[in-house]
Amino acid sequence: MLAAALCGSALPLPALASGLIDNVNGVALDDTGKLVSFDALVIGDDGRIEKLLKGKDKRPERPTFKLDGKGRTLLPGMIDAHGHVMGLGFSLMTLDLSGTRSLVEAQAKITAYARENSGRKWIIGRGWNQELWGLGRFPTAADLDAAVADIPVWLERVDGHAGWANTAALRAAGISAATKAPPGGRIEMAGGKPAGVFIDAAQTLIARVVPPPAPKDRDLAFAKAQEKLLSYGVTGIADMGTSMDDWQTFRRSGDHGALRVRIMAYASGIENMIAIAGPEPTMWLYDDRLRLGGVKLYMDGALGSRGAWLKAAYSDAAGQRGLALIGSTQLRNQMSRAAMDNFQIAVHAIGDQANAEVLDAIEELSDTYKGDRRWRIEHAQIVDPVDLPRFAAHGTIASMQPVHEASDWRMATARLGEARLRGAYAWRTMLDNKVRLAFGSDVPVESANPFSAIAVAITREDAKGEPFGGWMPQQRIRIEEALAAFTQGAAYAGFAEKRFGTLAPGQQADFVLVDRDITLARPAEIRETQVLETWVGGKRVYVKGTSK
Repeated sequence: MLAAALCGSALPLPALASGLIDNVNGVALDDTGKLVSFDALVIGDDGRIEKLLKGKDKRPERPTFKLDGKGRTLLPGMIDAHGHVMGLGFSLMTLDLSGTRSLVEAQAKITAYARENSGRKWIIGRGWNQELWGLGRFPTAADLDAAVADIPVWLERVDGHAGWANTAALRAAGISAATKAPPGGRIEMAGGKPAGVFIDAAQTLIARVVPPPAPKDRDLAFAKAQEKLLSYGVTGIADMGTSMDDWQTFRRSGDHGALRVRIMAYASGIENMIAIAGPEPTMWLYDDRLRLGGVKLYMDGALGSRGAWLKAAYSDAAGQRGLALIGSTQLRNQMSRAAMDNFQIAVHAIGDQANAEVLDAIEELSDTYKGDRRWRIEHAQIVDPVDLPRFAAHGTIASMQPVHEASDWRMATARLGEARLRGAYAWRTMLDNKVRLAFGSDVPVESANPFSAIAVAITREDAKGEPFGGWMPQQRIRIEEALAAFTQGAAYAGFAEKRFGTLAPGQQADFVLVDRDITLARPAEIRETQVLETWVGGKRVYVKGTSK
């Protein structure tokens, strides 16, 4: 598997496309975001779009190859504006609790995994969500001991903003009643002792003693991540929080000709930014497949762990307003450090106070750092309505994940109450305010499937069709707007719109063939869209039913 991951064995059809994709139901977006149709696509020798053809338009006489699309729908390649590539890969190799619906079910799965993977020094995994379990509290080390007690276990919450340790892991990390949480973190306590869950920055207390994966494991995880993304029609992704180890993994793949998904990397903090790129953003590498152009910073935590920083206390936790993971001055200093060397800045902000703080910083720094900065706020989930118009003031991009709304609407209501959610997941308002919208998944927190997300964006309903008519339906957007946010908008958000993101002549030939026309399908049908083929740079890199 590792050899295949690095060598990138070819799929059927020409390795380098120079020809014609004909007889398709082509769907694209023009410069104004309107839907356009076409019947054929001509690809140059360089793997870029030459032209779109309609009806009786003359076809090339002697193409290097010709593919009969058999009337299938052809769409631009999807671009995920916010994901965690290596997190996705490792989630496919470690214990995954994301499908569990109760603590008992999770415990059974943990026990089974430990039994099937005997000999491991640690059990590592992710995906638990106490909200889905109906637990009414965080799980504890004792709960985890009931599943596995003899070796350390460390499990990240589904959002990555909390971790769950058993007693053996607490012992390995030297955690005791005297252990203090670092700034920006919280240790859940019970009876005066750490209970087993560590919030945000406190996770480092355990994570620092977890054995790191070997380079060969990283290479395999990355190969799995690419295959999963391509199977969903995702041809490009913004990797939010790239470490040096991640970057080296991407480079090894590129050096071996196995880098298939385009990666717009955002370094995990200033130190990684400098270590990876040095004095300025890197150039595009491997034919527009890899670039580090920005830095990812964190303002607050997440709603599920009550780490999102709010203007007022949580409705279901008196006295708690969440966590500011970085001070006001420190935030501005770090943003300035990146901006002075022309790195793009993306800041995680979920709570209304966090979003207001980042908008304040952008407003202040925009007087110093001029030009096309494309400031990004990642998530922008809970925003005070008075702050929504401020996104447009300095061209701030709202980098949002539609599926979060479908997953979170019940929890958000419990955490804040209806009255404080008028600016929550406000896609329609963002667009009406002329704010650039870029859609992503936050994979592996949510599925990387963009078609499920598009269905959410146009309905505000979850996979069960709830709530009927949509949650805060006034924030629904149109199908072409959702498609634009997953293509043009996501490319623009990564300074890549001149290279890929549309099917305009001169752009990279990144496209997918799917089994239905999503512009005509009902929302439930959009969710079920199957990707049949994925092409990147004029090369066919994924075929449904064929695994590399």
